[in-house]
Amino acid sequence: YQGKFFEGVIMKGPEYLSVFDGETGAIKANAKYIPARHPEKENPSPQEMSEIWSDGYGNRSERYLACVAYLDGEHPSIVMCRGYYSRTVLAAWNYQDGKLVHLWTFDSDDAAHPDHYAYRGMGNHNLSVGDVDGDGYDEIIYGNMAVDHDGKGLYTTGIGHADAMHLGDLDPQRPGLEVFNTQEPVGAYGMNFRQAGSGEIYWNVPTDSVAVSYERKQQGPGRAVAFDIDERYPGAECWVRGGGISGLYTCKGEKIAERTPRSCNFAIYWDGDLLRELLDGTRIQKYHWQESDLEMLFMAEGCRSNNGSKSTPSISADIYGDWREEVVFPTRDNKELRVYTTTIPTDYRLPSLMYDPIYRLGIVWQNVAYNIPPHLSVDLVSKFRK
Repeated sequence: YQGKFFEGVIMKGPEYLSVFDGETGAIKANAKYIPARHPEKENPSPQEMSEIWSDGYGNRSERYLACVAYLDGEHPSIVMCRGYYSRTVLAAWNYQDGKLVHLWTFDSDDAAHPDHYAYRGMGNHNLSVGDVDGDGYDEIIYGNMAVDHDGKGLYTTGIGHADAMHLGDLDPQRPGLEVFNTQEPVGAYGMNFRQAGSGEIYWNVPTDSVAVSYERKQQGPGRAVAFDIDERYPGAECWVRGGGISGLYTCKGEKIAERTPRSCNFAIYWDGDLLRELLDGTRIQKYHWQESDLEMLFMAEGCRSNNGSKSTPSISADIYGDWREEVVFPTRDNKELRVYTTTIPTDYRLPSLMYDPIYRLGIVWQNVAYNIPPHLSVDLVSKFRK
């Protein structure tokens, strides 16, 4: 960004968090946004912004994430987030009796909590939500850190900023949930797999510093996925794109294929077995481990994907409730929004995926910043395979 202002970025004036009526668009509640871009001024100078956010042109201050979490274990709360390259702030709210009620704020730069400073710069371009410590309340997985349901820091790995992460029961042979993440700065944790509740790193693969020295950005992986696509190994298989890291890995960190699957984007339950298929652009493909190759299953003719080179759907989710997932795309002329569902029979009759708490909340945050697909709190293969 070279210190230039983004086109269309608002750097002055009041900021609000608002609740709108979903049918009419009428504002139902307003509150001052937390955190404000500046604690005292609505129109700070670039220098004043730089002192707070580490730059004065909006690259760090205007990075937002959002999610819904059941912080009390029963009721949905709103969590609005600002910043992840440096200063990192999460603010939790309830909407009750027609008003927005502020619950707590976690601020990496809070002078009253110097231990929070270790949480600076740990966020991703995405986040996830789930009860990762087993206390019955949701936590927010914010890239390479986590915030507890009460607004206190749960842990930080210290690995730094990354672009893609996945939370779920990625290794059914380990207790609890796991996180697969990356590391944008070139380092030892180019791809890494950790315990979601404690931050303990189970295994990692370093970025190939020699390989990235020839690349324009000279960074770690820009994409990463963790999906169960190989029936020979329990749990998710993991792979990345970028950082000079190649190959397909099990959830134990064992490299099982030299060739990296060509698709490194979304996944979808489509063809009737309990493995996931790969969704990339408007294509759905099946991974065949015997050849380390992909088979085309479906193409959404006349449609386009979103977000430029990221090639993501408008949304993918178990919309119809039959446990297989639907995918939504706009047509190329933007006149239609199409919902596609599989026509392939299945031998499995399972509850709707939307009953899974991590999955349902994943649909809420799916379209926040760098889109990533939803995951489950259980491993379907180990639980339901016949």
